[in-house]
Amino acid sequence: MSGARVVGGVVVDDTFAEAFPMKATRIVITAHDLTWARHAAASATGLATSVIACGCEAGIERELGPEETPDGRPGLAVLIFSMSGKELAKQVERRVGQCVLTCPTTAVFAGIAEGEAIALGKNLRFFGDGWQISKVIAGVRYWRVPVMDGEFVAQETTAVTKAVGGGNLLMLATGIEAALAAAQAAVKAMQRLRNVVMPFPGGVVRSGSKVGSKYPALNASTNEAYCPGLYGLATRSEITPEVHAVLEIVIDGLTESDVGAAMRAGIEACIAIGPAGGLLRLSAGNYGGKLGPYHFHLHKLLGPDEGSA
Repeated sequence: MSGARVVGGVVVDDTFAEAFPMKATRIVITAHDLTWARHAAASATGLATSVIACGCEAGIERELGPEETPDGRPGLAVLIFSMSGKELAKQVERRVGQCVLTCPTTAVFAGIAEGEAIALGKNLRFFGDGWQISKVIAGVRYWRVPVMDGEFVAQETTAVTKAVGGGNLLMLATGIEAALAAAQAAVKAMQRLRNVVMPFPGGVVRSGSKVGSKYPALNASTNEAYCPGLYGLATRSEITPEVHAVLEIVIDGLTESDVGAAMRAGIEACIAIGPAGGLLRLSAGNYGGKLGPYHFHLHKLLGPDEGSA
C-alpha cells in the first residue's frame, strides 16, 4: 500500500489495472417487446465471463428504443469480445444461431458498421433450407429466414473492431454485505456508460485469479493474496486483518478511454459509500505490466485535484 491515497476515508492503492488488446463487435437484438429481446440477449451472453474457458466475454450494453433500431422495434445492444477475430466470428455465429434465431420474434443486426466483416446471418440463412430470401437496402444485405412464428431477419454481416479487455477494480470491505453494496454501486455507475460491459455475473467476480498454479494443468488459480480466509496462512497477502471480503469488477470496452471512464465511475461510486458503508480500500490487479500494454493507474483516474482525508 506504499504511496496509497486516502479519499473520502477510502484507501486507494498506488497501483494499476493491467488490460490487453481484444477484438469486439456489437450486435443489436430486437423483438416484439423488450422481454423477448432480453431473453435472447441473456441467453446469447451466457457462459461468456472469461476467455480463459468461455471463448469470449460478453454482456448487454444497454436497452434501445424503437427509434434506435433498424426495424423500429425495442431491442438491446450486446458487446462480444474475444482474443482474435477468428474466435470472435465463431462465437458470434454460434451464439446468434442457438440463442437469437431460436427466440420468438427476434431479429439481429450489426451494431458496428466499420471494420473487418464477419458472418452474422450469412451462414445462418441456410437454416431456411432453400426458402430463405435476401434483400439489399442502402447497400446492406439482410436475410429473411422462414420460421414457425413468421420470419427471422438477420443482417448478413457485422464488423469487428479493436478493443480493450481486462480493466479491473478490487473492493476490500469489512464483510460481504459491504463488499456487495460497493460492487453493485460501482457496476450501476459503469452501466450508465456506453461501449463497456462487465461480463461476470451481475458484473462482479469473487474468484479473482492469478496466472499459473501449483497444478501444471491449470493456467490460472485463486489469488490467495486477496483471500481473507488465508490471511496469516498464505506467504503472500495484500489484505489487513479488518478486511473480511474482497470482490472484483472486470471491464471490457471498445477503447482504452472507455475502460478508463468506466473505472473512474466505479471508483467514484465506491468512494461515495466509503468506510461508513464498510468499504475500506480500493485496489486493482496487474501482472507487473507483463500481460498487456494498457495500464489504468488508480491515482491518475482519480485526478490530481482529489483531496485526501
